[in-house]
Amino acid sequence: MSKIQNIDSHIIADIAERIERLITNARANVARVVNITEVITKYEIGRIIVNVVQEGEERATYGKQLLKGVSEVLTERLGDGWSVETLKRCRKFFTIYSVKQIGTTVLTESSDDNLVNTVDQIQKTVKSSTKLTETYPFTLSWSHYLVLMRIESEAERSFYEIECQKQNWSVRQLQRQYNSSLYERLALSRDKEAVMRLAQEGQTINNPDDIIKNPLTLEFLGLKSDVSYSETKLENAIIGKMQHFLLELGKGFLFEARQKRFTFDEENFYVDLVFYNRLLQCYVLIDLKVDKLAHQDLGQMQMYVNYYDRYVKQDFEKPTIGILLCKEKKDALVELTLPKDSNIYAQQYALYLPDKQLLQAKLREWIEEQDE
Repeated sequence: MSKIQNIDSHIIADIAERIERLITNARANVARVVNITEVITKYEIGRIIVNVVQEGEERATYGKQLLKGVSEVLTERLGDGWSVETLKRCRKFFTIYSVKQIGTTVLTESSDDNLVNTVDQIQKTVKSSTKLTETYPFTLSWSHYLVLMRIESEAERSFYEIECQKQNWSVRQLQRQYNSSLYERLALSRDKEAVMRLAQEGQTINNPDDIIKNPLTLEFLGLKSDVSYSETKLENAIIGKMQHFLLELGKGFLFEARQKRFTFDEENFYVDLVFYNRLLQCYVLIDLKVDKLAHQDLGQMQMYVNYYDRYVKQDFEKPTIGILLCKEKKDALVELTLPKDSNIYAQQYALYLPDKQLLQAKLREWIEEQDE
C-alpha cells in the first residue's frame, strides 16, 4: 500500500479546499484590480482629452478632428479598441464623475507634461486596494459605467450605482432593472423625502411599504398579456423563474413554499407563495389573481395574515405582510375594504416592461404636486 493511501482522505480534502479557496479569492482580487484599473484609466484618458480640448477656444473648434487623429495614432500603436467613440465615452465619463466629490488624487496634482510620472503613480495606486478606494469612488466595471452614463438624471444614476454596489448586480441585471424602470416604480410608491433617500442611499428596507413597487414587472415569465392564462400557469411560471422573481421583489426575500397548506377549524387553506424577508424579519404571503381584484380576495388574505400572526409568527418576528398580486385593482375598493393599519397590499403586475417615458412624466407630475 502506497503512502498516499495511508493519508486520511479528510486531511487531503481539507488541504485541497483551503488551496482552492485561496486561488479563487486571488483570481477574484486580480479581476477586481483589473476592472478598477481599466475604469481609472478611462477616467484619466477623459481628463486628458477634456483638459486639452478645453485649453482654448481654438482647440475646442477642432475637437472632432483632434479625437480622430488621436484615435488613429492609438489604433496604429496599440491595436483596435481606441475608436473615436471610445474616446468620447472616456470624455463623458470624466465629465460626469469629475463633478462628484472625488478626493484630490495624485493624478489631479500631476501635469500633462509629466505623463511618465503620472503612469508610475497610477501603478503605485492600484497596487493597494485600500488606497484605490480612498483615491477613487469607482467600484464597478467599465461595462457597468457604460450603462450608467446613459442615464441623464443624476439622482436616478446615483440610485442604480448604489444598488449595483450593494446587490452585486451583473451588467445584465443592471440593464434589466433600468429597463423595468425600477427607480420610477419605487419613487412613485414613496413620499418626497423617501425619493430623495433613493438617490442618496439606494433602496432601504425598514417598513413594509419599502418592499412595494407598482407595477411589479414580470416580463421575464414569457407570458403574453393578450392571451388568457390561469393562476396555476402564472404560479408555475414564477416558480420556474424564481431567481428572476426574487430580483424583481427586491432585497432580503427568501422563498419558503408554494401552495402552503394550513388547517383551521377542520378546513384546509392554501397560500399561493410564502416568502420570508430577513431584513424586515417577517413572513410575506403572496396570493395570485389573474383577474380584477375583488373584496373577497382582500378578506381571504386578511384571514391568511391573521393565521400566520397568531399561529406561525414567533415573538421576535414582525407582523406578517400580505400581498395580492393582481392584474387589475381599484384603490378605492382596497381602501374601503381594509382597515387603515392593515399590513395587506394590493399590487398590480405587468407582463411587459413599462413605458419608461410615461413613468418619468408621472414622477415629475407627482413631485410637482408634492411641492405645491
